[in-house]
Amino acid sequence: MAKIGIIICARYKNCGGGKCFRSMKERVGAFSIYPESEPLEIVGFSNCGGCPGGNIEYVPEEMRKNGADENGADVIHLATGLIVGYPPCPNIRRFKAFIEKAYGLPVVIGTHPIPQKYMDVHEKLPFWKEGGMAELAGLLINEPVEIKKKYN
Repeated sequence: MAKIGIIICARYKNCGGGKCFRSMKERVGAFSIYPESEPLEIVGFSNCGGCPGGNIEYVPEEMRKNGADENGADVIHLATGLIVGYPPCPNIRRFKAFIEKAYGLPVVIGTHPIPQKYMDVHEKLPFWKEGGMAELAGLLINEPVEIKKKYN
């Protein structure tokens, strides 16, 4: 069983996580990396703490401790909102590097597929190409258009 912690952007701190949880159930977006037969459990859901990401220093450790058997998160997902929010999180690569180094937890970029309406706009903006966003968001944009439209 994969035990997952999700960290969202603080701009969306009131988000209920619906798209993230739905994509986990449907195994789309970043959750497509898990086999259908593997049970998944969310053991933590928090936000980054706002720029520059103060919660990144302790939330992953807390998530690692969560779980019924005190064996919590074994992977952290940095939610899709960190990529599709405008502007995208300038610290997402730093967050990934820090969590992996400090806590030894793998970090997956994203949760749900990027909604098609966001892709239609972001692909026209210079930062998308200049910032290597397509490479960073690979699992989130590789879904068919029909699926991405369901996340609009």
